[in-house]
Amino acid sequence: MLTRKQQELLLFIHERMKESGVPPSFDEMKDALDLASKSGIHRLITALEERGFIRRLPNRARALEVIKLPEAYSASLQPKRGFSPSVIQGSRDAAPAPAAKPVTASNENNSVSIPVMGRIAAGVPISAIQNNTHDISVPLEMVGSGEHYALEVRGDSMIEAGILDGDTVIIRNTNSASPGEIVVALVDDEEATLKRFRRKGASIALEAANPAYETRIFGPDRVKIQGKLVGLIRRYH
Repeated sequence: MLTRKQQELLLFIHERMKESGVPPSFDEMKDALDLASKSGIHRLITALEERGFIRRLPNRARALEVIKLPEAYSASLQPKRGFSPSVIQGSRDAAPAPAAKPVTASNENNSVSIPVMGRIAAGVPISAIQNNTHDISVPLEMVGSGEHYALEVRGDSMIEAGILDGDTVIIRNTNSASPGEIVVALVDDEEATLKRFRRKGASIALEAANPAYETRIFGPDRVKIQGKLVGLIRRYH
């Protein structure tokens, strides 16, 4: 059985290689897992190699091969990195929705079905819940590789990024992001919000795209990236 950090690192390497075909650097791994030094990454890599999950390829820099994944991850379309999308219902008074149903996906007419995981506040974060309300079909070219989910937007804090109240955002499931990307961020394991990701020294800034909202600054241990924006669907009535 893997420790939580071992599993997080294994899945981070796997997702990065699916996206780019290149393993992440040790610095990227260190930042993704919020470790103080690369020595911790070396220990985790060695442990994963000893357990048969990865293989280091000789005579090549940054050469890693993922041999297998945890059984719980492989059995589901949703990655198991201690996470299923924790998102916002959109009202402090809203009653919890029914428990999430199994995720299903299919390819028909160049489209793919992805789960809508409730609502997320593009505004002041409120209590996070987990909820799979229904599925939607989106064009394959919108999602590309990797696992995806959708969120219904409530609020106006991202209007200058073209994200309006009532839009549905398509999110690629990942636990890392580059500065400037719009992400689903989970704060203190209980607040989820849609914001632009920035770094302020050692801290993380969640930046709104509306001057009416202040940028919020957090220590790196308080924020978990749960996905990044790859597409948007808007209905006109």
